[in-house]
Amino acid sequence: MSALHTHLDQRGVFTMTLNRPDVHNAFDDSLIAELNSAIETSRANPNVRLLVLRAEGKSFSAGADLGWMKRMAACTREENLADAQELERMMHSLYAFPKPTLVVVQGAAFGGAVGLVSCCDIAIASDKASFALSEAKLGLAPAVISPFVIAAIGPRQASRYFLTAERFSAVRAQEMELVHEVVAPEELDQAAENMIETLLNNGPVALMACKALIRQVVPATDDELRDYTTTLIASLRTSQEGQEGLAAFFEKRSPAWQHRKA
Repeated sequence: MSALHTHLDQRGVFTMTLNRPDVHNAFDDSLIAELNSAIETSRANPNVRLLVLRAEGKSFSAGADLGWMKRMAACTREENLADAQELERMMHSLYAFPKPTLVVVQGAAFGGAVGLVSCCDIAIASDKASFALSEAKLGLAPAVISPFVIAAIGPRQASRYFLTAERFSAVRAQEMELVHEVVAPEELDQAAENMIETLLNNGPVALMACKALIRQVVPATDDELRDYTTTLIASLRTSQEGQEGLAAFFEKRSPAWQHRKA
């Protein structure tokens, strides 16, 4: 079974649906590769007018698959860097997609999933959805997704939620502009369809120009920043603290953090 379902309808709406509900749609290297391929294919297809990102099951996405992270923690720093670069390529490809992008969040979106939400132009969430940038609990940082998340919510909100790793509601996500609209679960599909119709009623060339304009005026990232964020997460994954955080999680115990003087 594919971890990603894709569908292009007659209107030009290309839908990508995360399909790992048994693991809360957590993404690993295989799903990242599928997303990269789907985004690249749809980008090259002139019949695509907009991209929609959704998920099957109760959760939108738990973020990075912890089994994958545990496996990568045993790899070299160079292997982790290459892996982080693929994750960054996925996020950047979604962010830089030339047509409008809409994300529909029906449940929990944690860690890297907040990055996926931030990379999309428009976000609609169920009022049952919840969010967290939980990396610090594992001795890590939301490095690769940080440019996109900070562009969405601003550095002040990022300071709180990067540092506390606390969970927040869909209403709170709307207050800090991570999502644009919050609706009841039974209204989510119709709200998404209404937004799709609104976008399709606008000039397709104008929509692309609007996106390019925003990215030109306020770019979220550049080559230097991409190098910094991917290098940072590769270093943290293989660090003593990162390894302890992951080990504590899998062993269901509190991590034994070591205090380090600045």
